[in-house]
Amino acid sequence: MLKPPHSLSAHSGRTRSIYFALSANLAVAIAKIVGWGLTGSGSMLAEGLHSIADTGNQGLLLLGLSQARKPPSVRHPLGQGRVIYFWSFIVALMLFSMGGLLSIYEGVDRLIAPVQLASSGIAIAILLFAGIAEGISLRAAVHEINKVRGERSYWTWFKESRQSALLIVAAEDSAALAGLVFAFSAVLASALTGNPLYDALGSIAIGGLLMVVAITVSVQIKSLLVGESAAPDVRLAITRFLEHRPEILRIDSLITLQQGDQVIVLLKAEFRNEPSAIKLLADMQQIKVAFLAAFPQVEMVYMEPVVHAIQS
Repeated sequence: MLKPPHSLSAHSGRTRSIYFALSANLAVAIAKIVGWGLTGSGSMLAEGLHSIADTGNQGLLLLGLSQARKPPSVRHPLGQGRVIYFWSFIVALMLFSMGGLLSIYEGVDRLIAPVQLASSGIAIAILLFAGIAEGISLRAAVHEINKVRGERSYWTWFKESRQSALLIVAAEDSAALAGLVFAFSAVLASALTGNPLYDALGSIAIGGLLMVVAITVSVQIKSLLVGESAAPDVRLAITRFLEHRPEILRIDSLITLQQGDQVIVLLKAEFRNEPSAIKLLADMQQIKVAFLAAFPQVEMVYMEPVVHAIQS
């Protein structure tokens, strides 16, 4: 039977990838801002703003994961698992504004008032360092993705994933590496030609890239905020498990709801004819115990027998 990964191991792996990203972005942000001060490069400033935004974003994701672990309460009877989607959406907005819009603004400003680069060799060295750091961070994120994506392509995983924090980290790291390629090309072209136009265009290109990534991620997270079922592989595994239970004759309806790391399941089914309601309830309890053991990520299971199954 296809069985999804344990939610606890998935959570620890995702948290580890966020810490990797936070450490890398903090080091890179400091290096880029220093590089901008030494060289006056608009592309370097755009990349520095991007890394500062990313560092703050990782902190918000860690805050969201911490809040998502709070137990159910009177005010939040289903827990706060979906709060991670809210913080992921805020992160996407920051990537769009602090990363994308400010980078484009800086590029346009450099087009209007060009600034000649100084010490381009320093800028290139810093960008190479940033590329190594971001590559290590992306490698950690890809390692965690490979644990859960199975045979799916990365794009399919992106569309089907319910792990918004890991999705954000992977998207940010990928955008960061692509942005570094733009920045490196812009700085190198400006250094070789002596024309600061390329540096300004590099800043605008980085901003446009970040805005595209932010919008793409926002669309996916919006769907999670509204409420999505469990991932297709999880729904398939749940369906197969229930179909093989001898106590169940037919599944009438099966609804799953993703709540951050946790899943809520609502099952309406026709059960095997039992001599009493007590025996029926015992069978339902037996199914529930086995179900929760097989799917640790399921927080709650609600079962309802089809009415005519009780009356027959």
